[in-house]
Amino acid sequence: MKALHERKRHILIALAVFFANFLADKVTKIAAEALLKNRGSIELLKKTVVFMYVENRGAFLSFGAHWSRSAKEAILLVIPIALCIVFVLYSMFREADKRRIAMICTIAGGGVGNLLDRLVHDFRVIDFMNFGIADLRTGVLNVADLSVTFGTAALFFYELGSRKGKPPAPPQEPAEKLD
Repeated sequence: MKALHERKRHILIALAVFFANFLADKVTKIAAEALLKNRGSIELLKKTVVFMYVENRGAFLSFGAHWSRSAKEAILLVIPIALCIVFVLYSMFREADKRRIAMICTIAGGGVGNLLDRLVHDFRVIDFMNFGIADLRTGVLNVADLSVTFGTAALFFYELGSRKGKPPAPPQEPAEKLD
């Protein structure tokens, strides 16, 4: 009974984090379209943060924007959608570590935000933020990109830290052959 209660908590965490990231992306894209489309950029902190409206027809930094439709569908939709579904289901039903669940669902929530835009808006994704100092700048991005980037970085460093100080796993003996 306790295991079932704990699994329900994991499902709740997974769904809450997933939808928080997904909805934050949706709300900010709606706001960006309403406030920035057909207007100039808004520069803050001496251009450290710049808000502007851009429609991206590719993935990160417009990767794949000029591919054929079938290549885009396979590489920018089908494969990432399948991965997001697998990640969320794994988090809900297999993963035991609540922190890892939150990080994986942060990545998936952001990923689905951009995937839904590609699916519904003919591969058009709204990007609206740019960060940097002088000529050292990020590409123009959105909240989904931040979710994927920071979720991935957090997971990487979490995994790195969780392995620190643990001895390597002993080699496994080959299974006996059954004749």
